[in-house]
Amino acid sequence: MSIIILKAPLSIWMKSSLNNSNKSVIDTGRKAAVFAACILFLFFIFGCAKQPKVFIKKLKNKNYQLIVNGRPFVVKGVCYNPIPIGKNHEYDWWSDSRKPWLVDGKLMKEMGINAIRLYQVPEDIGKVKTVIRDLYEKYGIRTIIGDWLGFWEYPCPLYGDVKFRERIEKQVLDMVNSLKDEPGVLLWILGNENNYSCIGTVNPWSSEEIDKEPDPQKQKGLRIKTYYSFVNEIAQKIHKIDPNHPVALGNGELAGLEYAKEAAKDVDLVACIIYRGKTFGNLFMSLKATFDKPILLSEFGADCYDAFLKKEDQNMQAFFLESQWRQIYENLAGQKRGAGNCLGGIMFEWTDEWWKHDDSNPDSWNVHDTISNWSNGSYYYDIRAEGNKNMNEEWFGIVSLSKNPDDGLDIRSPRRAYYAIREFWKNPNLNNKKKKAKSK
Repeated sequence: MSIIILKAPLSIWMKSSLNNSNKSVIDTGRKAAVFAACILFLFFIFGCAKQPKVFIKKLKNKNYQLIVNGRPFVVKGVCYNPIPIGKNHEYDWWSDSRKPWLVDGKLMKEMGINAIRLYQVPEDIGKVKTVIRDLYEKYGIRTIIGDWLGFWEYPCPLYGDVKFRERIEKQVLDMVNSLKDEPGVLLWILGNENNYSCIGTVNPWSSEEIDKEPDPQKQKGLRIKTYYSFVNEIAQKIHKIDPNHPVALGNGELAGLEYAKEAAKDVDLVACIIYRGKTFGNLFMSLKATFDKPILLSEFGADCYDAFLKKEDQNMQAFFLESQWRQIYENLAGQKRGAGNCLGGIMFEWTDEWWKHDDSNPDSWNVHDTISNWSNGSYYYDIRAEGNKNMNEEWFGIVSLSKNPDDGLDIRSPRRAYYAIREFWKNPNLNNKKKKAKSK
């Protein structure tokens, strides 16, 4: 009996001990599972909170990608300013009851366009939101929003003046605050070709401090540093109020960017205006060596009027644009032969602008002028035109305009470039070298 008595407590103790042990293990496991779940939940919450909706990712191979809602995004855009026949740049198309952006948006979506560029928006932000929302919600097209930064103010932009800088900065930040939460916004572009004002090409400006420098070359450097520093200050403030969208430095070509490494280091990318004919040359590698930021071709293209033969030439425009897009794709992230720093491009432009040749003459706004405005030898088919002036500002649209007999919205007619680029985007075969120069 004594053995049995001894065994019983031992058995009870062992059973109790095992039960307690199992319970302890189960409780520990449950606690660990709950803890792990909490960690994962917090990681998800904070991860989502920190990751911007739109941002630029630098890959391990030092290539760059634009990321939108977690996925790589190649900008396939157009500059958009739908001025109707008979009007000029002062026309308020935002208030047009016919809503041209709805007609254009449908055509854009069918082509494969995923973004438009607006150089400047009006003060009535409600109108801007309507356009952004319509294009995004109906057609999935995002909007790139810019600001001239006072570049066209008379008599010149005073980037060395404190009051001027404060006024322009407030204008930009008010715009960003008003539009930053719109789902259709893609990114911001500060300026356009404003760097040309620093080197005295367009809208030159100076300041007392800069004028004290006797060396003209050093004066240019001081102006460029002053301007880029101004852009950088605005970019820093935009990042604080809107961490969800990148900020671009708008630049004409690469002029002045040797100063940007120090003066504009807080911008996220460079938005370049480039007109180099069928090739961008060493553009991408040059930027990589000078100012290692990703590049968006924010304005490029070709007109479709042959100034030498004096007739429309849609094949010429399609040839140049397809060649340009081929180079853009060759320099996207992951391409062996390119620089890997290109984020896409924005063609100039969606529709023709009939007002451009003689802006001060309303009678000319109803005429599709064929007089060339300037010369560019890179567009070599019609460079033999009189005075070598071969660039026709009124003929850059990949969609042409014609008057509506019913007095409605101007009729849109896609040109051959529209279809050529649409097919290229569907199948961007970079090894396809069958495209040859158009015979003269």
